[in-house]
Amino acid sequence: MKNEKNLILIFTRNLQLGKVKTRLAKSIGNQNALAVYKLLLEHTRDEVIALDATKRVGYSNYLGNNDLWNEDHFEKFVQEGEDLGARIKHAFAKAFSEQFEKVIIIGSDLYDLQTQHLEEALRSLDTYDAVIGPALDGGYYLFGMKTLLPGVFENKNWGTATVLRDTRKDLDNYKVRFLEPLNDIDLVEDLEAYPEFAEYISSVEKQFANQ
Repeated sequence: MKNEKNLILIFTRNLQLGKVKTRLAKSIGNQNALAVYKLLLEHTRDEVIALDATKRVGYSNYLGNNDLWNEDHFEKFVQEGEDLGARIKHAFAKAFSEQFEKVIIIGSDLYDLQTQHLEEALRSLDTYDAVIGPALDGGYYLFGMKTLLPGVFENKNWGTATVLRDTRKDLDNYKVRFLEPLNDIDLVEDLEAYPEFAEYISSVEKQFANQ
């Protein structure tokens, strides 16, 4: 039986051609970018599914049905808010209003993310006010807390290298645990460390060879 006091929020984009991994698509094309993102979603699902927690998937545009997020394991909702910070804050506020005691949010483009990172994050909230998984690009891949901390999702330049720095400033007066830094997949260079994505890099090389 899952722990009804723990909640994992997964923010994801709907699988739409030309709407996902747009920076990556500039190098490998929209079809390949969509395929890469689908693999990232599958990886995220597989790492989350066994966790002792409620799992809730937040879609960017519309509710997905009959997709890789099986309703037997994942609750579903559509993100609400004008920017990413507002959408994250809304999801956390709803979770705490439902009496969840530990809430963690993750993105869906971390191929290095493992179940152990999430388990460590949940354990950290036994003794810390917040837990952060730093991303190498200056953002974060995971954020967790046990009560809604004020201002932490406001006044941020989302998608830039300043997000983690500014978030840390907001949490100066709180006890924060930092997990190991991980790299998300945004550019074709990010794929090079993973043999699973070799075919997409190869497609780029073939494209240039034929020009």
